[in-house]
Amino acid sequence: MADKKDTENKTISRRDMLKITATAVGAVAVTQVASLPGLSHQNKSEGGEGEHKWGMSIDINLCIGCKYCTYACQAVNNLRNDDMLYNIVTQETAPNGTEYFLSRPCMHCEDAPCVHVCPVEATYLRDDGIVTMDYDLCIGCRYCEVACPYDARVFNWEKPSGPNPRVPDFGVPEVEDRPRGVMEKCTFCQHRIDPGVERGLVPGVDPLATPACVVACPTGARAFGDLNDPNSPVSKVIAETTAPLILREELSTDPKVFYVPPIDDELKEIEV
Repeated sequence: MADKKDTENKTISRRDMLKITATAVGAVAVTQVASLPGLSHQNKSEGGEGEHKWGMSIDINLCIGCKYCTYACQAVNNLRNDDMLYNIVTQETAPNGTEYFLSRPCMHCEDAPCVHVCPVEATYLRDDGIVTMDYDLCIGCRYCEVACPYDARVFNWEKPSGPNPRVPDFGVPEVEDRPRGVMEKCTFCQHRIDPGVERGLVPGVDPLATPACVVACPTGARAFGDLNDPNSPVSKVIAETTAPLILREELSTDPKVFYVPPIDDELKEIEV
C-alpha cells in the first residue's frame, strides 16, 4: 500500500499533467482562432494614442430627419432587417415643446463600458479610437448590449437572408454577412477607413474612405476626420462650436461623437 506522501505526489503529478495538457490545447486553439479569416485580434490595443483618432460631429441645426444616414448604413453594412440598425434617428422634444432630430451612431467611447464587460475581448478599442468587433470571438452573451448606455448594440437573431431593402438606392453591401448569434455595431465604416488610409485617401474628405452616413447626408450635418489633425473636417467643426455637446457626459465615457448645439435660443437648453 502506498504511503500518504506517494499518493499526494501522484495526485500532484496528475494535476500538473492536466494543467500542461490544458495549456497546450489552449495554445492550439489560440493558433487556430488567429488563423480565421477576417480576424484582427492581433491588432487589438488598449486604446493607446495612435497616429489617428477618428471622430464625428453631428450638427443638430442641420439634421432634417431624412434618415439617409440610417439607410446608407443599412445598405453598406449589409443590414437587411429594420430591427438591426447601427444608426438611429429619433425625433425629440425640448422642454419648451420645440421638436428636433437626434441622429445617434455608436459613440466610440474612449472608456467604453462594452469593452470592459466583454468576457472574450470580442469588443475592443483600436488605437485609432474605433470601438469594433471581432465576430469570430463573439459568443453572443449580450453583456455589451446591456452595458452600453447609448443603446448602440444590436443582436443578430437570424441567419442573414433575402434582399436588402436599401440596396441599390442607398448603396451596395461592402462587408460580409455576420453569423447568426453575434452582437453587432457601427464601426465608423472601418472597412472604408483602413484601405483608404493605405491608399493615401483622407477619411472625412475622400468619400471612399469616409463613413457611409457622412457621405449620404444631404445637408452636411455630419463631419468626420482625424481628431489629432486640427485641419480635419471634424476638428474644424468642433473648433468653431462654442460648446459642443456629447451624450451622457456625466458617465465620463469620453465619446468621439460630438454634437453642435442648436443656434435657436429656445433650444439651447436641450439635453442630448
